[in-house]
This record gives sequence, structure tokens and C-alpha cells, in this order.
Amino acid sequence: MLSNFEVEFVQGEWKKYYKCTSKSFQKQISYWRFSRMCRSFLKGVSALKRQYEKKLMNSIQILFVDEQCEKAVHIVTDLQGTIQGFTLRPYYQFDTDHRWTKNTYHMPICDEWFIFWGGTNEFENYHYLYPHQRYAYDLIRVVDHQAFKNEGIHNEDYFAFGAKVVAPLDGKVLQVIQHIPDQPVGEMNEADFLGNYIILEHAEGEYSLIAHLKQYSTVVKQGDVVKSGELLALCGNSGNSSEAHIHFQVMDCPHIEQANSLRIRFEGGVEPVQGDTV
Repeated sequence: MLSNFEVEFVQGEWKKYYKCTSKSFQKQISYWRFSRMCRSFLKGVSALKRQYEKKLMNSIQILFVDEQCEKAVHIVTDLQGTIQGFTLRPYYQFDTDHRWTKNTYHMPICDEWFIFWGGTNEFENYHYLYPHQRYAYDLIRVVDHQAFKNEGIHNEDYFAFGAKVVAPLDGKVLQVIQHIPDQPVGEMNEADFLGNYIILEHAEGEYSLIAHLKQYSTVVKQGDVVKSGELLALCGNSGNSSEAHIHFQVMDCPHIEQANSLRIRFEGGVEPVQGDTV
């Protein structure tokens, strides 16, 4: 259905793709408004290229960028091909994409996890527009394309909830917060947006942050020296989190609101992004 999108969209065949959108999409935006948005977006655009196409849980996500890498079309379809989301936005890129950590890390996990957010654009990684968390990862656990069992109503239904979280590298425990209650599924605590978290100090002036941990699950304390792979805590659903997951990032300062997020150098030279299993 989108095999020739790059050509047809630039040629103005917008009605063809509008007809492929869901009924809820069409209730939110009329074709007249949709076509105006497309026409405005295409000013100065002579061609599009397909940046990636990936399956993410129960959807297909496709990103197209223009030849200058300044504008992007992001399309989300269900597995049957119905367009559920159609986004036209600037395509931002930052020089900091080339600033890697000096240390080499591994993900703070023991088992296989799924990268829900992670990458060097805002479509793969919603953190990307914010310097203090630009290269952060959000990780969940998935079994048979699902993040939960039963109805997914309770934290305990989520495969990530209560899973082990480990040190991503040798370091010293700089800060521990563990008194924040886990949120009910779907509710957010924006006041304590990190929830329960641990900050580790590493060599080379780098600091790792692991957030949204389970209340009172931390087994280390401030001042402890930990080895790579050592148990730190359990995954929870605390803070600004709608479901059990962990937030992981490395930064150049131990204070997240003042820090610059660093692009993480991983063992083996891998560069994991949204949709990968790690």
C-alpha cells in the first residue's frame, strides 16, 4: 500500500492515502485540511526517501525524509495496513549525535528486553529534542508481541515489573531514591518524574541514570562501589510512567536537569534503536 509512497505523495496523490486512514483519523481531520497540510509541507520538497520501515509491537512505522533531511513524514499503520497516524514535521538532527561516551557500557538488564524508545531522531526516540535526555532509552519486556499478560490492568501483569536491573558498568553509587510509590497502570506522577532512580558515577566524568524503579527494591546505597552486571534494584512503574519500564541514559553531570545526555558507546559496537531486542 505504501510501496510507491515516495513518488505519489510528492506528485499530490494525497486522496489515495487519506482513504487508507482509519475512521478515527478521518473524524479528527477532514480531507480538505489534510490536503492543505500536505501542500504546505511539500513547499521546497522535490523528493522523499524511505529512511526506515519497522514493526513495533502491533504496528508498522515508516519514516520518509526529504533530500535535505529537513522534513519528515512519519506513518503508523496497523498490521492490516490501515493508517492510524500520519505526521508531517521538521526533521531535526544535532551535532551531539557524534559525541559518544568515552566508556563502553551494556544495557542495565539481565534478560532480553525491547527498546520502545531509542535512536537519533524524535520519531524513534521522543527524548531526542531535550538535551538532558536526548540519547536515553526506554526498555520494556515483551512476550509474544505483548508487554503484559491478562488484561494489563495491574503492574504485576507487566513482564518488566519486578525484573532485575543491574549496573551497566563499574561505578560508585552517587544517589538513590526509592520511596516513591509505583503508579497504577496508565497514571503518571509528573511531580516526581524520575520516580525511584539510581545515579552511578563512572570513570571519565560520566554518570548513568536508571529510573522508574520499583519502590523499596534497591539493594545498594549511596557510596557503594558496584561492578558491571551487579544487581541494583527491580524494575517498577514509579514516576512519570504509564507502564512498567526502565529509563536508561548516560550524561556528563550527575544533575539531570543541568546535564547533557551522551550517546552511549555499547560493547561490540552495536547501536540499538527503537524496535530492537537487546
